[in-house]
Amino acid sequence: MPSLVGPNGMATSDARQHPMVKESERASKATENLIEIRVNDIAQLFHTLDPFPFRDRDLADEAEDYIVSWAREMPSNRPFKIVVHIPDNESQKGASRDLVEAFNRYFAGRAVVVQHDLNELFRIGRRSLVIGASILAACFLLAHLAGSYLTETAFKRLAEESFLILGWVANWRPLEIFLYDWWPLAHRRDLYNRLSVATVEVKPYPIKAETSSIARTSIEPDCEV
Repeated sequence: MPSLVGPNGMATSDARQHPMVKESERASKATENLIEIRVNDIAQLFHTLDPFPFRDRDLADEAEDYIVSWAREMPSNRPFKIVVHIPDNESQKGASRDLVEAFNRYFAGRAVVVQHDLNELFRIGRRSLVIGASILAACFLLAHLAGSYLTETAFKRLAEESFLILGWVANWRPLEIFLYDWWPLAHRRDLYNRLSVATVEVKPYPIKAETSSIARTSIEPDCEV
């Protein structure tokens, strides 16, 4: 199990008050969103049953969830930097050569998958809209016919309102898709695209007795890992 450590954030300020504040904001935007990961073995970051080399493997679910969960909490106007702390030995250094390409490929692939999901959602939305609009038109026609041929006022009004309600309910699903459902997918796609171009840095640490635990805590950049 990898031992994971979280990013250190920076506060931003209002740039409308003073020119020096503007400089501070520009510097803040240039600062990278830092995500740090510490592992005892690089293989812990990937699916162990995947037979492909590291650069073509999928990230382990735990590693992906950790990186994505931290990335969601960070400002969207800064690039990402992922620092992977590995043991200082030759086998780990050799395996780390493909780490940058592995991260970039994986997140770029995930962005493509989410984009396909988004395209499929819009296709479903368009089909649902055609069906819903057809049902709505038919319900308007039936409501008009009910108002023309029924003589009892109470029953006529009930029939008209029932047809109108049915017509609008039939359009609930396409309206939900086009108004709300696509936002989370688009946000996740954009997040994966940003992670796919993240700077990935490998930092060896001295080998010592390690405990296989996961700690989601923030550290300062100059702390000893």
